[in-house]
Order: sequence, then C-alpha cells, then structure tokens
Amino acid sequence: MRSAIVVGGGISGLAAAWQLRGKADVTVIESDQRIGGKLRTGTIGGVPVDTGAESIMALRPEAVELAQEVGLGPDLCDPATAPTTVWTGGHLRPMPAGHVLGIPTEPRALAGTGLLSDEGLARLCREEELKAGPLPRDTDISVADYLAARIGQEAVDRLVEPMLGGVYAGRADRLSLRSAMPRLAAVAEHGGSIIGALRRVRAAGAPKAAAVQGVRGGTGRLPAAVAQASGARVLTGTRARELQRTASGRWRVCAQTADGPLVMETDAVILALPAHAAAELLRGHSPAAFEELSAIQHASSAVVTMAFDRSRTPSLPEGNGFLVPPVDGHTIKAASFLSNKWSWLAESAPGTFVLRVSVGRAGEEQELDVPDRHLIRTAVSELHLAAGRMGEPAAARVTRWDRALPQYGVGHADRIARIGEAVEKLPGLEVCGAAYEGVGVAACVATGRKAARRVFEG
Repeated sequence: MRSAIVVGGGISGLAAAWQLRGKADVTVIESDQRIGGKLRTGTIGGVPVDTGAESIMALRPEAVELAQEVGLGPDLCDPATAPTTVWTGGHLRPMPAGHVLGIPTEPRALAGTGLLSDEGLARLCREEELKAGPLPRDTDISVADYLAARIGQEAVDRLVEPMLGGVYAGRADRLSLRSAMPRLAAVAEHGGSIIGALRRVRAAGAPKAAAVQGVRGGTGRLPAAVAQASGARVLTGTRARELQRTASGRWRVCAQTADGPLVMETDAVILALPAHAAAELLRGHSPAAFEELSAIQHASSAVVTMAFDRSRTPSLPEGNGFLVPPVDGHTIKAASFLSNKWSWLAESAPGTFVLRVSVGRAGEEQELDVPDRHLIRTAVSELHLAAGRMGEPAAARVTRWDRALPQYGVGHADRIARIGEAVEKLPGLEVCGAAYEGVGVAACVATGRKAARRVFEG
C-alpha cells in the first residue's frame, strides 16, 4: 500500500487522512501535544466548553457530512434562534431579519433601531437607485471599496465590519471582496443594485435550516472522532523541520520529537499547516510557493471564557451574543452567550452561565500584548457595559490564538492560483488549510479532502 504523511493535525489534515483511509498507510504528525488545531474543547468551572471554533457551517455540506460519517451525526444540534445583535451606541441593538453578511435586504427595517444615523440610513436606502456596471471577472477590490460606494461608509462600518471581524478578525478595507465575500462578488459581477439582487435571491430560495450547527459536548470533539475513524497513526509533539526529496522521487520528512530526531520516508506529503509554516518547509523546493505563502498575512486573537454562578449573578443576558463595530472603540469584538445558544450546555450545567468574549483584530496586536488577567478584566468591564452588570465570574480562562487567522487580502484568489501552480510541480505533495479557500471548518474540510484526492494523481 502507498504511504502518506500529513503534516498538521488540525481539521484540514485530519480530513485529508480520513479521505485516504483504505487507500494509503497514513501518518499524521502534529507539533502540539494535541490534535484539532483551532477546534478545541476544554472545561471551565467543570463545564465542557469550546475555546476555539464553537460551530460548523451548515449551509455548505462538507463539515456536517464529515461529522455524520465519523459517528457524530446524532450529536449535531442547532443553536437557539436569535437575531444578530450589535453593541453600538451604548446599547445592544438587534438587526432586522433578512440581512446577508450585514447587508440588509430591507433597509427601511433599520429605521428606529439606532444601528445607523438618519444620514447613514438615508444613504443606504438610496442604493437601489444607484447605477452600477458589472464587476469584471478578472478584477478584485476590497470589501470596503466596493461596498462603501454602494451602501455608504457608515453601513460598512457598523453593519458589515462587525461580521467580518467575527469571521476573519480582519478589516473591510483590506479584505478581498472575491475571497472574503464570494456570494457578494457573484452578485457584483452582474452589476446593478446589490440590495435588490440579494432580496431576489432570498425570495427565490427555499427556507433554510440553521446556518451553523454545534456538537453536543463541544465541537472540539470532531477532530478526535475523525482521527479515530481514519485509522491513521497520529504522532503529537512531532514538529516537521525539513522536507527532502530522495533519489527515487519519494519524500523524506525530518522531524523533531521530545525523544530526538525522527526521519520518515513516504510516497506523498500533505502540508496542512498555516501558510507561514508551509512556506518554510517548501523554501528549498519551490521559491515561488515560498514567496506566495509567506506573503499571506495572519491575525492573532484571544478568547476569554467565563463561567458565572447563576445564584450569585444579578442579571443574565438574553439572546445568543453580540458583535461590536470597531468604530465604537471597544476592545472586545464579539461575545457569545454559550448557555443561551446551546441547549446541551445549559442542560449539562443548569447552575452555571457560560459565555465567551473574543478579542483581537488584524493590525491591533497591541490589544493582546497584556497579561491574561488584564484581558479578563477588560472583557468583564466591557461585558457589563454591554449586557448589564453580571457580577464577577466564578472562573475565567484566556485562550490565545497566535497568527491563527489568515487574511484574504485583495488578489488573494490569484495568489492561491499561483501557489497551486507551484505545488503542481512537486509530484506527491499537496497543501491544504484555512489559508486557501475559506477559514471556516467546512472550507478546511473541503481543502483537506481535495488535497488527499489529488496527492496521488499522476
């Protein structure tokens, strides 16, 4: 049987290992002491809680299908139904239903919400009157440059920017329209009103189920389930240091473990790593791939998870959480009220209220350059301002994600195409992960499985 080494034990690499089951003898090596990458479940106050991604996209099938295939289907669950809420102007303000990534399909429904000023709302409502030619297929533009001309800068700042911050920890003036908001780019290619087009798309579509799903006990259960079902050998605490090409055309992976060096030969290698880590391993094999991968910027973030004793908490917030526009000047960018959002968590710990707060956007690394206790104090203080005084948490924990979120800058799709062309010249090697075609769990699963299908081609 052919052999393959997957470098990186996040969900992308594990999905690749799953795809290769029965077709190759697969070894997964992971530098951390645990697998899962940005999918991680821990405990706080004795309650299981996700400290990485807390849900998987359900509007595209890859992650949900994988969870079902590895036996987690019965544990998939929908979040509680609640409107998207924005903390702005000193209040939590629900967005009217019908928005697409923050863009309202019925702008006048924003009247009286306080989400936009009168001037900002009037500018938004004029969008359908503006003329616009189609965006050329070979042209990319930043989200802000495109949308500000259509819906106005205030709507971008207060409605769209919080959404992008929650997904990418990025900025609308730097993120690629085509790569960060592909649905909107497809609308832009036809020209005309984007609000009218999005309204027609929603009207023509069948009612959709929940956009995301979770896993009872934590979405962090998914990596272990995939690893076990794949049958792959998994080596944690094993860092790939160098790739070598043998005289026979095979690959040699030189790694470092706690017990010393480890050298393995294999027919194929899949690099399921952050772009900067994959770049270093490819430096001596493809200068073009090294250069393009190194150019992908990354944002760091942190998650502050808190547990409150319900019997000692003066008041508890309603809803699933809120997003925060950067222009309001707060440190936190989002909050998720986990005990409201996921019924399994409330049922498992009825006396505890668990929530988490996210901190960190691209270009704001200084917000994270403080001790954990300072992040916790800031999170609690701003949480009280947003949702009311809840008292002090019984337990709190900071999980830091250093350079974890790739930034899809303008021209990202062309860069990924150039990386693909460079990698094609290295038989038996593929790349996958969040840096390429989407940062969500479903997109990562898709890239992992695609890399596994391609690695033995030719």
